[in-house]
Amino acid sequence: MSEPESLRTGEAARTIDAVVANLGRVLHAPEETLRLCVLCLAAEGHLILEDFPGVGKTMLAKALARSLDVSFSRLQFTPDLLPSDVTGVNVFNQRSNEFQFRPGPVFANLLLVDEINRASPKTQAALLECMQEQQVTVDGESYELGRPFMVMATQNPIEYEGTYPLPEAQLDRFTMRLEIGYPPLPEEARMLTEQTGDPPLESLQPVADAQDAVALADEAKGIYVEESLNRYAVALLRTTRSDSRLYLGASPRAGIALLRVAKARALADGREFLSPDDIKAVAVPVLAHRLIVAPEARSSGISGETIVQDALEKTPVPV
Repeated sequence: MSEPESLRTGEAARTIDAVVANLGRVLHAPEETLRLCVLCLAAEGHLILEDFPGVGKTMLAKALARSLDVSFSRLQFTPDLLPSDVTGVNVFNQRSNEFQFRPGPVFANLLLVDEINRASPKTQAALLECMQEQQVTVDGESYELGRPFMVMATQNPIEYEGTYPLPEAQLDRFTMRLEIGYPPLPEEARMLTEQTGDPPLESLQPVADAQDAVALADEAKGIYVEESLNRYAVALLRTTRSDSRLYLGASPRAGIALLRVAKARALADGREFLSPDDIKAVAVPVLAHRLIVAPEARSSGISGETIVQDALEKTPVPV
């Protein structure tokens, strides 16, 4: 006999809490930021970390991989990187007299792409298929990627020389964008002691495994969503599309991502149903990076985050 749904949901919530707590042992970042990172995984999404150098973006990805005991690959994007360096390549085997596929770094459960905006658009595009369809096509043959699969990309918001800004189509495939920020003074002082002695990442032990990550994603899909909440999410999207300060509003793909992450948040709270607060809590990190602010609004200091907050205030919440 299978366990009652409520018990399975409770177990999923405990797993998410355990992973978040494990990340907190390594990274001195706001707990909500770490939780959103784990929710992105539970939503089977991809994450872009945009922040200043040295705040722990790479460490966050490594800590997540170790917390889940999953396979991990790291790619440093540079201008001379080729698409085959990402996806893999067919190599001729002289013994068998045939071509054999040699998988690239993308064949991992968690792929860290450092400084994604430093590679050429052609190499950036090599990630599009694997992020959307969880497969890689090389020389006309497709290879499936295993579950879980998550791309965590980093980029520096202050360096533009020698970079290739991500096109809108690629940004739209990232489920959410997060910033880590600088830690408070006491936390940063404690971090100096840790990192110059015995770095906590080296001794970090897993608290879950790949099967648990897949189970989280499957449980999140089963969260009940009332029709009025679907309409609320669409109303939010349409509010951004009609905003005169935007050149481009949120796409239907953004709505799918919004609902998936909101479901993961409900799961993390131990609930079997979605509430409006779930959608409101994740709207900014899920939607803001997808919006293209009009030049005149951008020059006035308007950001995507501001517009999403305004849309949340304008859109009536279902009762």
